[in-house]
Amino acid sequence: MNALPAQPVVHEVNTRVWLREIERRTGRPTGLGDVPKDAWDEITPHGVDAVWLMGVWERSPEGLRIALADPALRESFTRALPDAGPEDIAGSPYCVRRYSVDASLGGTAGLKAARAALDRRGVGLLLDHVPNHVAPDSPWLAAHPDCFVRGSEDDLRRDPAAYLAAHGRVYARGRDPFFPPWPDVVQLNAFSPALRALTADVLSGIGDLCDGVRCDMAMLPMNDVFARTWGRRVGPAPEQDFWAAVLPAVRRRHPGMLFVAEAYWDLEWALQRQGFDHAYDKRLYDRLLHDDADAVRDHLRAAEDYQRGLLRFLENHDEPRAAATLTPVARERAAAVVIATLPGATLWHEGQFTGRRVHLPVFLTRRPDEPADDGLRAFHERLLTVVRNSRMRDGRWQLLDATGWPDNDTCRSLLTWSWTAGPGGRYLVVVNASGRPAQGRIRVPWPELDGVNAELLDLMDGVRYVRSGSELTGPGLFVDLDAWGGHVFAVEPAV
Repeated sequence: MNALPAQPVVHEVNTRVWLREIERRTGRPTGLGDVPKDAWDEITPHGVDAVWLMGVWERSPEGLRIALADPALRESFTRALPDAGPEDIAGSPYCVRRYSVDASLGGTAGLKAARAALDRRGVGLLLDHVPNHVAPDSPWLAAHPDCFVRGSEDDLRRDPAAYLAAHGRVYARGRDPFFPPWPDVVQLNAFSPALRALTADVLSGIGDLCDGVRCDMAMLPMNDVFARTWGRRVGPAPEQDFWAAVLPAVRRRHPGMLFVAEAYWDLEWALQRQGFDHAYDKRLYDRLLHDDADAVRDHLRAAEDYQRGLLRFLENHDEPRAAATLTPVARERAAAVVIATLPGATLWHEGQFTGRRVHLPVFLTRRPDEPADDGLRAFHERLLTVVRNSRMRDGRWQLLDATGWPDNDTCRSLLTWSWTAGPGGRYLVVVNASGRPAQGRIRVPWPELDGVNAELLDLMDGVRYVRSGSELTGPGLFVDLDAWGGHVFAVEPAV
């Protein structure tokens, strides 16, 4: 597989759910080595650079037992899938017993066949890594006890929800600094030199099987976060931060491996500096869902190199479905144009293109049937194709401002930016991020258009406009957009 592009487009697929639906369609047992060509084609539309097969590692029987005894989890299962039965519940993919491809999915041989199928399409493969914890029945507890946060018998008696006994020792259950311990996982010690070496070995082994890795809750092992979570129990922090110690060791073996950090708490820049290629842009997600265009625009004023290291998304397996949160559908389309045309990596979630609305707990291996929105699928496929074929994101990005009039400030609802790709590649994106019509003028950053006519081709609907270049570079292009409307223009001198 060739190296992934600097700003990859990633499609997340819930592996077990996807394989079960293929089984139902074909009537045959299906592992990763048995996936038919048309099923690969469905999850690799033009414009997708990598598929993230979420949840391929061996899950924990003990973690599953704990989950099934949790009434709140069981209620969440039946809320998403009212007829959920025991055969539909596999345990959490983030309660990893071993970093071995689960035998029920076809094992390592099946994953290698899957990677080859993706490679033939020019698409890379991403897998998961969970740096903060492992399952309570992981062989690591017996083989690598120095890699864990330990407790005492007194701790266990005083707080059994936070500690467990295994192999004659007491271990802390996994947690983050803001919530109670998770009952189904055991806490790794990010300050342990043995754990850092083991993590590098595990990631290197994962790198033998794929082109990149998405690290779950990647901020938790960072020195300052880990110290705040565990305090004196883990002693002083090492001089070098966790990822700064681990990632260079992995890259010596896999120099082109892509690292994506699930990140929160405004730690994206710190994780980029510690070696991650991309970190989740949760702040943009929140602003697109809950704030106005001004808040989104303020977020986009950050330096371009920082933004190129972000991963933009409208949903993933942890978040509600975009079709359920971004209503009406025109708003979902507007947000998709924003995500697809900004600097940085982009993440799309299988089912997002067709308008699925049910948020499925990751424990489940089956989801309810939902009607596909063929118009929404065509829109997303067109959007990804337009962005890929134009190669706009290979160029230089610039945030632009829209201006209005004293009696009309609807221009504040317009989000707009340009891409300049080489001598002839000029692209202008404008989106009305509001539920009311908006008007404004947008001055373009291309002085070479002054004095000539310019043709603006909307790449999404094929409509062409001719405007004076002097108007575009002077007072600016006049735009009048309906609620949640937008344009993705290719701009060039008119012939």
